[in-house]
Amino acid sequence: MRIDTFTIFPDVIDRFLDASLVGKARRGSLLDLRVHDLRSAAIDPHRSVDDAPFGGGAGMVLGPEALFGAVEAIEPPRPLFLLGPGGRRFDQAMARRLAASPGFSLLCGRYEGVDQRVADHLVDDELSIGDFVLAGGEVAALVVIEAVARLVPGVMGNVTSADDESFAEGLLEYPQYTRPASFRGWDVPDVLLSGHHGKVAAWRKAEALARTLARRPDLIEARGGLTEAEVRLLSEHGYSGPFPSGTDEEPSAP
Repeated sequence: MRIDTFTIFPDVIDRFLDASLVGKARRGSLLDLRVHDLRSAAIDPHRSVDDAPFGGGAGMVLGPEALFGAVEAIEPPRPLFLLGPGGRRFDQAMARRLAASPGFSLLCGRYEGVDQRVADHLVDDELSIGDFVLAGGEVAALVVIEAVARLVPGVMGNVTSADDESFAEGLLEYPQYTRPASFRGWDVPDVLLSGHHGKVAAWRKAEALARTLARRPDLIEARGGLTEAEVRLLSEHGYSGPFPSGTDEEPSAP
């Protein structure tokens, strides 16, 4: 898979992409991660890429000349996404779709924004990683790259790791424990020490459901509520509510 990133801080992106599992996959040619300096296409001696906004206002705006020039000189894989708070929300489902593609590209916004002609005529779409504002798109680009890259076959050592993670089934992940079994009086749940794979699996599913209900009920609602089997499972593990709309029945308190 090839992913190209356009930024005014290429060294920042490169250093991160050389680390951990992504860096290993990059060195092993599983991932073709290319980083391009937007200033390389600047048209003035100072390599400027921004200017004051027409109509006045605070801050500076990334201009179209350098951005169009940098992208057109490379002809990167499409789609090309502009990263900014005005884009559609990036999520795990999109990460999976992109991971199944041959590649894509990212354009990092900066300063007060990007000339609208870039959004209208250069990029294919706009992405946001959340309802907040960053100083630039570099951190968002790294989020997108890591979320996608770890789903590419061969990048993660354990091919089943991604199957049990948060959002894999529209749920948050269940709690994890490791040695020691008792730490400062806090004990690992007995079921995880039982060696009974069926009971462990049921406990994990119940914990994932309960955690999602408590922290992200919107995810349960997006799934259409709980199934009858999930309601029974929660009841068996002592969960008594609250339950989101769309759930047909509620278990009584144990």
